[in-house]
Amino acid sequence: MKKRALISVSNKSNLIDFAKFLESKNYELISTGGTFKHLKEAGLNPIQIDEVTNFPEMLDGRVKTLHPKVHGGLLAVRDNEEHMKTVQEHGIELIDMVIVNLYPFFENVNKEISLEEKVEFIDIGGPSMLRSAAKNFASVTVVTDVEDYAKVQQEISENGDTTIETRKKLAGKVFNLTSAYDAAISQMLLNEEYPEYLQASYQKVSDLRYGENPHQSAAYYVSTTENGAMKDFEILGGKELSFNNLRDMDLCWKVVNEFKDEMACCAVKHSTPCGVAIGNSALETYTKTFECDPISIFGGIIGMNYKVDAATAEELNKTFLEIVMATDFDEEALEILRKKKNLRIIKVKNPVSDKKTWVKIDGGILVQDVDDQFSTDFKVVTEIQPTEQQEKALLFAQRVVKYVKSNAIVVSNGIQAFGIGGGQVNRIWATEQAISRAKEKFSGDLVLASDAFFPFRDVVDFCAKEGITAIVQPGGSVKDEDSIAAANEHKIPMMFTGMRHFLH
Repeated sequence: MKKRALISVSNKSNLIDFAKFLESKNYELISTGGTFKHLKEAGLNPIQIDEVTNFPEMLDGRVKTLHPKVHGGLLAVRDNEEHMKTVQEHGIELIDMVIVNLYPFFENVNKEISLEEKVEFIDIGGPSMLRSAAKNFASVTVVTDVEDYAKVQQEISENGDTTIETRKKLAGKVFNLTSAYDAAISQMLLNEEYPEYLQASYQKVSDLRYGENPHQSAAYYVSTTENGAMKDFEILGGKELSFNNLRDMDLCWKVVNEFKDEMACCAVKHSTPCGVAIGNSALETYTKTFECDPISIFGGIIGMNYKVDAATAEELNKTFLEIVMATDFDEEALEILRKKKNLRIIKVKNPVSDKKTWVKIDGGILVQDVDDQFSTDFKVVTEIQPTEQQEKALLFAQRVVKYVKSNAIVVSNGIQAFGIGGGQVNRIWATEQAISRAKEKFSGDLVLASDAFFPFRDVVDFCAKEGITAIVQPGGSVKDEDSIAAANEHKIPMMFTGMRHFLH
């Protein structure tokens, strides 16, 4: 018995072999436009869609499959007598398979082209056919993914048709695809910060071995509508990336991107910076970062916003690291780093570009702007003024502190973050932790930055006791005057930024 397959694809990979198989199994092939030509040139015998609809393609191909003879052939329920009577009365022949992939909207939405050009990549007929076929999966096989050709071919070879289980799964893939496709289009056209319905359009890159812990499953997805540093990076060496690797990479790269006009390096361990430094050469900058915390850097991730040379690679190889990421690598540096077979070597191509952050809670999701603002409008609130060098040091520490878990404190000499205290339930503990670590490694003048205001004067008093020379904090506490008075007593300059940087 003759069956019919409707084929209209933009991705023509492996299509000819699959179509030849279908013809050999007595399928009549119906096709459109470029797909028809492709099949015909391969020696197949497709019929054009207008021979089915008795209606010409029109409006530059915008209207060709939107017709009752197509959708009736897809949607008719085979064991419904009324449906069968209706299609016979109107000369509608049934369609048993649809092979369609969509216009490449995902691939073009981020390009530097006009809105009008992007709109032309919005597929209308394709999603309509897919949805009709998917709704009637009891009788119709619908294929959107080239990777599914082999499965369909195998089942037809073995059973004469696909199984209901396979058709149901393929139908599910249709709605999974079209929902992401529609979400991407909606985001482009609506362009609202917080729309009525939260749209997500992400495509799976790979399954991961596990999540944060071995008993948790995980996968890695990238946005179809946005670019970003963690989307198109290049893996130049090492084993596969893990869930925790990717999270740490994201944080690490955001830290070094805070220093766009300087060479910067960051070390991250367990989603927390454990060393940050700026310098005048690749090797110097990494060495300073290592000096911040030679213990915690072990098994960590290194990010550098500059090209890695051979001398730096030699130094990197002296420490066990999970990942080294940079904007580029010398060939000699790559050769050196690849000597460590498990070391992941990552070349980051895109700048940081996130506009929103999402936090999943049970039964809901929180969405907010990314914390991409930064105050340089410091207000000196003490009688004593900071020196120019202290101001620069405070600015450096403040750029780092926004990436440390609250309560967050960073102690620095202006080019290195020697003490990082974060994730504590009160600010004085974070301060004690940060200052203690800093003084173990550095004996010169140190400044301190806080991500949020001081609720009491205890932080200032402790800073004075431990020799901190200047402080920057957002201000805004009802007890600000207590902290200011303490700073004046201890003759420590203190500056307010007016901008908090909580990171929970």
